[in-house]
Amino acid sequence: MNWALAHRIASIAAVQAHRDLGIDRTQYVHVHRALGAADVIGMAQPMPRLFGVYLSPADKGPAVLLNASLNAITQRHTAAHELGHHRLGHRTAADEELDPALRWGNGSWPEEEKTAEAFAAWFLMPLPAVRAALKRICGGRPSRPEHVYRVARELGTSYAGTVRHLVNLRLLDAGRAGQWSRIPPAGLRSSLAGGASLPAHAQVHVITAASAGQTVYADAGDVLMLHLENAVFDVLPKGLEPWTSDGAQPLTSAVVTDELPPGEQGLVEVTVPPHSRPLRLTVVREAPRAGVDETWPA
Repeated sequence: MNWALAHRIASIAAVQAHRDLGIDRTQYVHVHRALGAADVIGMAQPMPRLFGVYLSPADKGPAVLLNASLNAITQRHTAAHELGHHRLGHRTAADEELDPALRWGNGSWPEEEKTAEAFAAWFLMPLPAVRAALKRICGGRPSRPEHVYRVARELGTSYAGTVRHLVNLRLLDAGRAGQWSRIPPAGLRSSLAGGASLPAHAQVHVITAASAGQTVYADAGDVLMLHLENAVFDVLPKGLEPWTSDGAQPLTSAVVTDELPPGEQGLVEVTVPPHSRPLRLTVVREAPRAGVDETWPA
């Protein structure tokens, strides 16, 4: 099976899963919630050199075991990959290396792994959600790699995975995708942060006029950057605090802290002169899951 066929199979399966599990295809996909809706038991614990495990019904499943040591973005992708195994009727599967290339070499993935991997992309990045994000960010097709990075932040996906999937969605040509995929995300983060030195592993969430009414899913250490002239944070909830940028072009910023519990949300208000009404958005702490699913945020 080649990747084109794997993606055709996965795209159909993902749309069916969205329908069956009651998922809004225009917004951020709550994959851990989807596991519960699919009656798949979820567990997470630190596991050296292991992404995750899917246990099929034949092996006392369905259940998934996720690596609690992964960051939230990678763990979300792993959860979607394991859900793909379930929705596609696969056998029990264990991902034994953090880098798929180390497992199967240069592209020689087993068929079930190909379709589960493709499913993860289609499940987390449905076309309506991607189009909505692109409209807010750049009005349509991306013209800069920073646009793709920002789409990834809105959808809770990796930069590299988002670049690849935009090609599948025919929203980015393969040549440009090849160039952009070689750009380190750290450089894009710094660019969007006005050249600032960022906390280790911090993601950058850009706030513009189009962010009004939106929800930002961010983990501790992530930074919200105002790309609005003369704008200031008027209200920051507990768990967000002002962050001082050291960039050549300092931007008004706030950082998410551990005082915002996983799954909890806070209202942010931004004053944008000369407008009298503040710009409001919601920040939700999206942290890696740990333990059993009964303890996971809803």
